[in-house]
Amino acid sequence: MSSLSIAPVAGRIGAQITGVRLGGDLPAGVVAEIRLALLQHKVIFFRGQEHLDEQSQVAFAALLGEPTAAHPTVPALDGNAHILDLDYRSGQKVDRWHTDVTFVDRPPLASVLRAVTVPEAGGDTLWTNTVTAYEYLPAELRDLLDRLRAVHTNQYDYARLAGADDTAREHAKVFASTAFETEHPVVRVHPETGERSILLGDFAKRLAGLSGSTSAALIRLIQEHVTEVENTVRWRWAPGDVAVWDNRATQHRVVHDFGGRPRRLHRVTIAGDVPVGVDGRPSVALAGDAAAYSPLAA
Repeated sequence: MSSLSIAPVAGRIGAQITGVRLGGDLPAGVVAEIRLALLQHKVIFFRGQEHLDEQSQVAFAALLGEPTAAHPTVPALDGNAHILDLDYRSGQKVDRWHTDVTFVDRPPLASVLRAVTVPEAGGDTLWTNTVTAYEYLPAELRDLLDRLRAVHTNQYDYARLAGADDTAREHAKVFASTAFETEHPVVRVHPETGERSILLGDFAKRLAGLSGSTSAALIRLIQEHVTEVENTVRWRWAPGDVAVWDNRATQHRVVHDFGGRPRRLHRVTIAGDVPVGVDGRPSVALAGDAAAYSPLAA
C-alpha cells in the first residue's frame, strides 16, 4: 500500500502530496504515483523538503525525465548546469501568465521549482489549468482555436521596459540575446493523456495569418478565459517547498506583492516533446536552434 497522501488544493487544478522525502533514490512505484498525480492534477506541491540541495533537486527531477540545460539564453546557477536561479533581485520578474520556454520548438515536459528564500508574506505563485480552460469554452470557440497557430518568441516588447531599472534591463538583454521564434498550434494534444490544452501565454506574440490587431484581440480574449479564477490555484510558499507542474497543461505567474524583500527559488526543467495540434501538425521552429537547451524527448 502506498505511503503517499494526495489531497486536492483547488477544484480544477493542484494537489498537495505528503508522506514522501524527495530525492533521487525514490522507488519506481513512488515515482509512478507522483507522475500519475501530476497528470491528473497538473501541478503538485510538497512541503518540508528542506533536505534538498541543488544536486538532490536535479536527481529527483531526473526521475521524471531528462533535465534540460537551465535555460536557452540565461546562464545557469554556478556549479549546476541544470538549475535556473530565480532571484527577484537579479531582475527576473515573471509577473505575466506564461508556459515555460514556449519560444523554442520543444518546451519542457515539466518544471521542478524549489523554494530557497521566500518572504514572510507575498510572492505566491498562481497556476492555471489550460485543459479545463479549453473544455469550458463554447464549442464554436473550441473549433476556432483547433485551427489556429501562434508565433511565440523570447524577444521583448521593449515598451514594457519603460521605467525599468538597470538590473531589469540587463536581464532583458540577456534573455533576448539569442532570438528564438516558434510557431505552435494554439491547441495541442497532450502526448500522455490525449487531452487538448491551450498553448498560449506571454511568449505568444501573434496568430499566424491574422493581422496584428486581430491577433492581439483574440489572444487577449483567450487568455482572459484561460486565467479565470475557476481554472487556477494559488500557492503560498514556505522554505523547502517544492512544486512540480505539467508544462504541457498549465500556465503560471508570480504575484509581485512582496516589494524588495528577498525571494529566491531554483528551477529545473524536464525535456519535452514537440507539440502537435489537433490536425496532427507539429510545431515549427522559425528562428533559433534549441538543441543545446534540450534534447528531444522520446
